[in-house]
Formats: sequence, C-alpha cells, structure tokens
Amino acid sequence: MNLYAGTFYLLAAVTLGSTALAVTRRNLMHAIIYLVLSFFGTALLFFLLGAPFLAALEVIIYAGAIMVLFLFIVMMLEIRPAEQPWGAYLRQWLPAGVLGALSLAALVLIILAAGGDPSLPLAVASPREFGRFLFQKYWFAVEIVSFLLLVALVGALYLGRREE
Repeated sequence: MNLYAGTFYLLAAVTLGSTALAVTRRNLMHAIIYLVLSFFGTALLFFLLGAPFLAALEVIIYAGAIMVLFLFIVMMLEIRPAEQPWGAYLRQWLPAGVLGALSLAALVLIILAAGGDPSLPLAVASPREFGRFLFQKYWFAVEIVSFLLLVALVGALYLGRREE
C-alpha cells in the first residue's frame, strides 16, 4: 500500500466517522460541526482523486453556503443546549477533535508527498468539461436536489416562525 492509498483510506475513515457522528448526535450544533468535517473530508478525497474543481465546489457550496443556511435555521429555532459539567463537554467534543486532527494529518501527507508543492500530478477535468457532463447527463437530478433544498428551507421557515 502506497502513500496515496493510505491517505485515501484515512480520509475515507474520517469522512465516514464524522458522517456517522453527525447522524447520531442529539445536539444540532454538534451534528452541524460533524457534517462540516464530513464535507471537508469529502473535498480532500475529491482533491486526492484528481478533481480539484469538485473539491473547491464541495468547500464553497456545501461546507460554506449550505452549512451557513443550516446554522441560520438552528439559530431561528432557538434551541438552547442544557448545562453540562466540563468533563461531559470535553467528552462530546473529543471525537470532533480527533477526526479534525486526522483530516489535518491527511492534508499534510498530501502536501508532503508532492514534495512541498500542493499541486499533485492528477488527471484533471476542466470546469467546462465537468459542467457539460453534469448538465447534459444529470440535469434532472440537479433540478431535484435544488427543489429539495427549497422545500427544506420553506419547512425550516415554517418551523421557525413564532405564534403571535
């Protein structure tokens, strides 16, 4: 097993672990943090597999825009966490810290494997080729996803409204 395979498996484990933690957390803020970590792990996987444009889109769209939308939704719902002792607080954040450190280690491995140059010799598709492929072959799926996001936003606004 070479360095790329080891890095891939490390990132895959981080992404799967943080996704599983995001689904199983009761606290919404913790779930959002784990989901952001999962998005960053997925972006690093895209970069490692030769799709830097997809990695940038993953960070900009998902880890940026959609997670900000989720944070606004959580803030609109005004969910307050229960008071906890310091030990329980550290125990809740330990998995996020470990998975974040593993992601950072994988990123350092990727950069060091390239000899300090962050650009790796990869098979890269241009954004034009990617856009043409996505919107010619999967245009319907893109439209369905955008509609589902709209429905989720309307549902969050409905849940967050105040009864007067």
